[in-house]
Amino acid sequence: MSSEKYEPLTIETLAARLGSVDAICKVVGDDTSKWKIDEVGDGNLNLVYTVSSESGNIIIKQALPYVRLVGDSWPLPLSRSFFEHEVLVRQAKRDPGSVPVIYYFDKEQAIIAMEMLLPHIILRKKLIAGEYINGLAQRLGEFCARNAFRGSDLSLQTADKKSDTAMFQGNLALMAITENLVFTEPYFEAEMNHHTEGLDPIVKILRSDVKMKSEAQKMLMKFTSNTETLCHGDLHSGSVMCTDNETKVIDPEFGFYGPMGFDIGMLISNYLMAYFSQPGHRDSEKLSEYQNWILKVIEETFETFQQEFKKLWNFERTGILFPSSMFEDQGDSSDFALNEMLEYIWQDAVAVCGIEMHRRVLSLAHNADFEEINDTKKRSQLEARNLMMGRELILNNKSIKNASELTSLAKKFNSENYL
Repeated sequence: MSSEKYEPLTIETLAARLGSVDAICKVVGDDTSKWKIDEVGDGNLNLVYTVSSESGNIIIKQALPYVRLVGDSWPLPLSRSFFEHEVLVRQAKRDPGSVPVIYYFDKEQAIIAMEMLLPHIILRKKLIAGEYINGLAQRLGEFCARNAFRGSDLSLQTADKKSDTAMFQGNLALMAITENLVFTEPYFEAEMNHHTEGLDPIVKILRSDVKMKSEAQKMLMKFTSNTETLCHGDLHSGSVMCTDNETKVIDPEFGFYGPMGFDIGMLISNYLMAYFSQPGHRDSEKLSEYQNWILKVIEETFETFQQEFKKLWNFERTGILFPSSMFEDQGDSSDFALNEMLEYIWQDAVAVCGIEMHRRVLSLAHNADFEEINDTKKRSQLEARNLMMGRELILNNKSIKNASELTSLAKKFNSENYL
């Protein structure tokens, strides 16, 4: 296929175009007449197909040369598929078993064929449905810690880290989406912004808060400048797939080298949005119990992150940063440096968390957690709590010391009425 001019796949053409690829046929068989093909993409950017047969199942993902949510008026380079593939390869190495297995990649056609996760469901859907996932906090806490540490100058050889950083700087189109839609456009009347009716008083508070907007831009400066580790770049509850007992991470096409706190901050923001949206999805009988479980997941996720990061610090610190020659080899403990590093990561995570809580309500792409609440008045009230807590996190990211303080704040804001 690689020699062909790029062409989007369709249900009608997929079998003819991919039916001779050995790596795919090993999974679903070479008799394409027995392939059941469905288009299942519900994201903002790509085509996604499932191919099933008696032999097995596979996912086919293809980038489009534009933003699917908007159309061809917003072009995007196909190279994002290459970067997604490269991130998946590194994540599989740095945290084995955390991502789908890759069977086939075609750079020119921007196609990735990968393991179909069955019977996994998108985490966001499970949170909306009020379902519990065993081991969720541990799995994602480990994922964030292992990728943050093993993709950084704490672990990698400096030549490898610098060359990898230079390569991922080529993912500039998707980084630009984050720079605009996440960090900037929520805070003014951007063309593609939209928000729920009734939120105008809250939006006015946010967009007139000069100190908060300055803090958000400081975090953007870190996003653009601090190439600390390879980040997933879009680690929200729609980029995680779960069963009741297993969790996998998908869709890292926004991968870039950036702040260590970016991924876990974005993840926590999505837990908080799930938390604040719960009154729109269930009655009071089960509401408090499930909201408390989400807050517990937040605390346990960062606790796991810290524990795993500490273990890696003690046993895998082979890069140029904080070398043992400066500490342990001289009989000195590096615990002070480690604790300062974890505090630094947490502060960035808190700031990113607050910013993401804003953009998912005020910018282009919103979360189903709120969007699926049909009662507009209730939705705006819940979104207002979310927006006001986001403001608090951005303004006070240095004074919120741990996840327990953050969840206590969530309870406080959950009891307020701002509209």
